[in-house]
Parts: sequence; structure tokens; C-alpha cells
Amino acid sequence: MKATARAHPIQGLVKYHGIREEDLRVPYHDSISVSTAPSATVTTVAFDDSLEEDVYVVDGEELSGNGANRVAHVVEHVRTLSDAEYVDAPVRLESENNFPSNVGLGSSSSGFAAAAMALVEAAGLDLTRPEISTVARRGSTSAARAVTGGFSDLRAGMNDEDCRSHRIETDLEDDLRIVIGLVPTYKETQQAHDEAEDSHMFEGRLAHVHRQLADMRDAIRSGDFDRAFSLAEHDTLSLAATTMTGPAGWVYWQPETLAIFEAVRELREEGVPVYFSTDTGATVYVNTKVEYVDRVEETVAAQGVDTMTWEVGGPAEVLDESAALF
Repeated sequence: MKATARAHPIQGLVKYHGIREEDLRVPYHDSISVSTAPSATVTTVAFDDSLEEDVYVVDGEELSGNGANRVAHVVEHVRTLSDAEYVDAPVRLESENNFPSNVGLGSSSSGFAAAAMALVEAAGLDLTRPEISTVARRGSTSAARAVTGGFSDLRAGMNDEDCRSHRIETDLEDDLRIVIGLVPTYKETQQAHDEAEDSHMFEGRLAHVHRQLADMRDAIRSGDFDRAFSLAEHDTLSLAATTMTGPAGWVYWQPETLAIFEAVRELREEGVPVYFSTDTGATVYVNTKVEYVDRVEETVAAQGVDTMTWEVGGPAEVLDESAALF
């Protein structure tokens, strides 16, 4: 069987940091994000008994090492869920991104969300998106939220019943625009997660993040743009404090990153509803409203970076066979 799926990457609003249990990739605490479009990953998978072994290709390059192991972990889980005999055949998986990867734009989230969606379909499984989010989570914790799309909430837990993603309904989706200030510096997220507990700031983050999560849920549900994205901006600073005080002293931000931060604050002083956010990386998400997006993009571009303007993306979905990559 063969299937193709598409998923949008996520911008973390209240970000998780650190993995509590590696096999299931369950986090220490809940996390909330918004999916971004038209940025997307398209993935085609096929169970093919003519192959000698599983093959995983992303943007034209065959995966090996840790990347291949993480995909294989998801594939093997899908095999255990399916009763179909053909899932024992080798898998061919090919994936393409229409946006830059490894620069802090969530490519692993859309990549594993699209892979999980396609694998579940190809294996003949009938699962809800929250259930599929537990499959995607085994490859990338943030991928769980990319499966459900929009504004989504991943609850922490030690099993698949508890640790799954759910959509948060909100009026914010139509008016939100996200200006990307692209700062293409390679980053390594996994190592930062691995050493999270070794930062003396980690316990402090755990102490305050639950209030942050409760406030964010309330702001999103009530459609309060300024409160939601002010909280996201604050969470960016909180996460950076934790990553920068780990053993490796990760400092992801670049001069262009800080210039964008300052430009955003100046715009806000002029009455523009605009807030910055970063995930693990130097690239900046600048969150604003439709009415102000042209002014905001011009200001971000003036900091000497390339820009893109995105909006809210929907859930992962299975595509027609005409969209297959092979």
C-alpha cells in the first residue's frame, strides 16, 4: 500500500524543553503551538516487497544515523499497530520540504507529522488525529502538534492516552500573520533537549511554566491576541535562559536576531500589535495582524534578512495519489 500526506510545521508558543522518556519522546510538561502555512512537508510512503530494506529520503538525500533511526522508530510502531500482513515488507519513504530546514522553523515537526499520517494511511489504520499525534510524537515531540494543526496543545504524560495533541478552537486564526525573519544558522535541537536538566534554570522554568500554559490557553480561547503573543515572547526568553545555562552554553541567537527583537519593540511602542518569538534557533517569528503585516515585513527586512509571510496552517492531511512523490 502507498499513501501521501502533507503537514505544516509549528511555531512554539509555550515550548517544551527536555525529554522525560526517550522511547516515547514524552516531555516534562505540556506545550502549545500554532501551525504555519504555506510552509509544509509532503511525504509519500509505500510498503514494497521488491525492496531489500527500508529506505528514507528527505529533500533528495538518504537518511542515515540518528535521523534514520528516528524514522525507523515511527515505522516500527506503525507496524505493531497494523494487522495487515503487507506492513512487514520494506518501506520506501520520501519527503520534501518547501521551506528551509535546520534553521529554527520546525521542519522536524512537519516531517514526522506527514510521515506518521502517510504511514497510518498506507498501513490501513483508522485513527483520529489525536491518536496519530502519538505516532508522530515518537519521531519528534513537536510533530504531535503538527498533526492536529492550528493552535494545538500537547499534554504531558507517560503513555499514549495522556500524551497526545488536541486542537484549541479560537478566533485568532484568521487575523494572525507571521513574518519570518530568516537567520540561516544551523542549530542542533536534540543536544539542547538532552542536557535540559543540567541547567540550573530548568527547575525555575518548570516552576513557572504551568501558569504560563494556563494563561496561554485562556488567551487563545478568548481570542486575546496581545496577551497570547506577549506570553509567547516571554516564553522565548525563558527557554533561551535555560538553553544558554546548560553545560554546552547554547547561544543560538545572532546579531540579526537581536536586531529584529529591537525593531519589534520599537514598532510596539508606536502602537503596532507585534511580538517576536523563536524556537531553538536564530530565525525569528514575528507575530502580527493582517492590518499591519506589510509595515511589519518592511521593518523586519530592513534588518538585513530575507523574509516570508505565513499564516495559520491546518491539520496534517492525506493527499490524492496524484500528489505522490514517486
